[in-house]
Amino acid sequence: MPENDITANGTSSRGARRNPLRDPRDRRLNRIAGPSSLVLFGVTGDLARKKLMPAVYDLANRGLLPPSFALVGFARREWEKEDFAEEVKASVKQYARTPFDEAVWAQLNEGVRFVQGTFDDDAAFEALKATLEELDEKRGTRGNHAFYLSIPPKAFEQVCRQLSAHGLAQPEPGKWRRVVIEKPFGHDLASARALNDIVESVFPADAVFRIDHYLGKETVQNILALRFANTLFEPLWNANYVDHVQITMAEDIGTGGRAGYYDGVGAARDVIQNHLLQLLALTAMEEPISFNADDLRAEKEKVLAAVKLPADLSTHSARGQFTGGWQGGELVQGYLQEEGIPADSTTETYAALRLDINTRRWAGVPFYLRAGKRLGRRVTEIAVVFKRAPNLLFQDQGEDEFGQNAVVIRVQPDEGATIRFGSKVPGTQMEVRDVSMDFGYGHSFTESSPEAYERLILDVLLGEPPLFPRHEEVELSWKILDPFEDYWASTGTQPEPYAPGSWGPSSADELLARDGRSWRRP
Repeated sequence: MPENDITANGTSSRGARRNPLRDPRDRRLNRIAGPSSLVLFGVTGDLARKKLMPAVYDLANRGLLPPSFALVGFARREWEKEDFAEEVKASVKQYARTPFDEAVWAQLNEGVRFVQGTFDDDAAFEALKATLEELDEKRGTRGNHAFYLSIPPKAFEQVCRQLSAHGLAQPEPGKWRRVVIEKPFGHDLASARALNDIVESVFPADAVFRIDHYLGKETVQNILALRFANTLFEPLWNANYVDHVQITMAEDIGTGGRAGYYDGVGAARDVIQNHLLQLLALTAMEEPISFNADDLRAEKEKVLAAVKLPADLSTHSARGQFTGGWQGGELVQGYLQEEGIPADSTTETYAALRLDINTRRWAGVPFYLRAGKRLGRRVTEIAVVFKRAPNLLFQDQGEDEFGQNAVVIRVQPDEGATIRFGSKVPGTQMEVRDVSMDFGYGHSFTESSPEAYERLILDVLLGEPPLFPRHEEVELSWKILDPFEDYWASTGTQPEPYAPGSWGPSSADELLARDGRSWRRP
């Protein structure tokens, strides 16, 4: 290939023009990774197989990885390089978003390597060091390496110490080393701080990327566009007009084979502490002065710091545990009957909180958060519900027909947004009924949305951290959740049972009923 057809990032400019999967804006905005490698610890796990390796291929297929990119697996399996490559290929064919292309795979496969060993094996980390040096020399990765810890949190310290001890965490001048950490970031405030101290004793703060895959979803990022790019919404986005906000993450499945992880963690620690509090922060934050990482994080941290905990935690929270029964025509087991769950487990599979934000914008506006398993359907959404209009002309109409306006942002599975408003019913009388106006990503844009992990992995390789929470956000989130967890533990009671396919325990309905409100039905 002629030398003048290679960009500074090692990418073929001719290939970029021919690639139909590449968004031309990526080149204009320099959103193409430079020479680098991604080292995956935990490559035999479901996350690596179903999300990470397919995301790497999709990035390559879209022309966003250079020819000088390498993918290195680290695991205890007695694999050769070819065995790991076959695992990657099978994962890509089954789970990748973009079509399989032999030419793309052939180029990616040239940079695939595997290192066999355990986390306490010094020889394995020396082999990893030799592998990365070989890639620098022969593949052209230029000393730039990201270490993705798709492993249990208890192993973070050992792996970080090994990377440091073997000279893998410290880059030479002009090069970089980064570490990627999957949630959970601790199980409470104290453990989160201890984990942060461990990681940042090895890697500088700006080289630590804490993954919350929800922040990579297009719809989550669209919260900022919807709010700040539209005069229609932002003037109304405050306590003068908003009655309350509901943030829901519902799943229609059980633990899904995660019993070993889930029991003792529960719904609140699993998703409210990270996903839902991040959605709350994005929904309630003030407009940042830019999309720079520091500016975005500063506004999110202000919101989390302003969350006011109630004096009575019992009336501001609810927790439940699903029982066995019929769901969608299938007889399902209760949580306590699932494999690996102790018969006396007090772990909640449903949690709901009411939080208040002590700022001028949100004074008096409750934020209701709920998350649970075995609920009516799989959905994640943010519903901003507005105050009722002074219906002086429509006093004879019931609230069921003429309710409250709402903006509903759907994060999954049908990404988009819905606006609910009142409209006249066709006919001779003035009758008003709620209707919905819907926007769906799949209908409005010709290009499909990239998977969250595509965006996040690319951001790691580019060193762009806006979508990654820093340790201050993590600690503020634990400060909000810890008092609820401590209160629930102090009661010594079982979570309230609820039927599979329902929308949670009755105490969750009472949580809103005390305020004269009710949960919306997604």
